[in-house]
Amino acid sequence: MMNALPPLHDGHAPFTLQQLFREALYAFEEWDSELTEPIVTYEGRVIPIGFVFEAMRECTDIVPMNIVGAVTERLTKPWEGEGPLDQMTFSTAARVMRVLVRKRLLANGTVDLVAVSAHAAEDQNRD
Repeated sequence: MMNALPPLHDGHAPFTLQQLFREALYAFEEWDSELTEPIVTYEGRVIPIGFVFEAMRECTDIVPMNIVGAVTERLTKPWEGEGPLDQMTFSTAARVMRVLVRKRLLANGTVDLVAVSAHAAEDQNRD
């Protein structure tokens, strides 16, 4: 599934992947009581938002301030980074959001189901 997304280039994400990250963040914001992980679409493919966040784990691009606010308002502890908030990278934001997705799935009791279906999708894409 990860290979269905555009790759990073020397730590930089193409604009399409940055836009997909933003869509995944909005989908997370709208995630209320459903048990399953929200999805976004990319080039006609359905992608769970956790995969988008995972794809951005190594991205060194700086996150726009509106996204920084959307990420930090979900933290239970105040943000403490090495630099000011305007220097948050997509890597940091992606790691935070991936943890939040996993916590939500664990709370819903669906994390195992998602892992199984993700592995099945990866196997299907390899064929």
